[in-house]
Amino acid sequence: MDPPPRFLIVDGHSIIHVWDDLRKLHLRAASRYLAREELLKRMRLLQDMTTQRVVVVFDGTQSQLTDERETNGIQVFYADAGKTADSVIERLAAKYARQFELRICTADRMIWETVRAFEAHWMSPDDLKYELEKAEGKMRGKIKR
Repeated sequence: MDPPPRFLIVDGHSIIHVWDDLRKLHLRAASRYLAREELLKRMRLLQDMTTQRVVVVFDGTQSQLTDERETNGIQVFYADAGKTADSVIERLAAKYARQFELRICTADRMIWETVRAFEAHWMSPDDLKYELEKAEGKMRGKIKR
C-alpha cells in the first residue's frame, strides 16, 4: 500500500515578501507578475525533485476562487476578492490535515498557529528556501551526468 501523498501549501505573497530577490522584483510595479512566476517556477522544480505535491495560494482579485492545475505540475489557487489567501490556506488545512501529510509554509504567525491547531505542520520561509536549494543541487547533479 502506497503512503498517503505529501502536500506542501505555500502562502505565495508571504514568501515573495520574505525572500529578498522576489521582494525586489515585486516592489517594481511592472515586475509583480514576474515575482509570482519566479516563485511558481521554483515550486515546480521543488515538486519535480521531491515526493511532495505543491500547492501555491495567492490573494486574488477575481469574484470567485480560482484553481489552476498544471498537467503533472503544481496547483495554484487565487482567493476570491472577498477573501484572503490566509482563509484559503486555513480551509485547506482544516479539510485535509488529518487525511494527508500536510505542511504549510508562511511567514504569517497567525496562520502558523491556526494550521497547527488543525494538525498540519508549519515550515518557515527559510526552511522552504533550504529545501529548494537541496532540490536545485539535486537537479544540477542530474544535469551533470
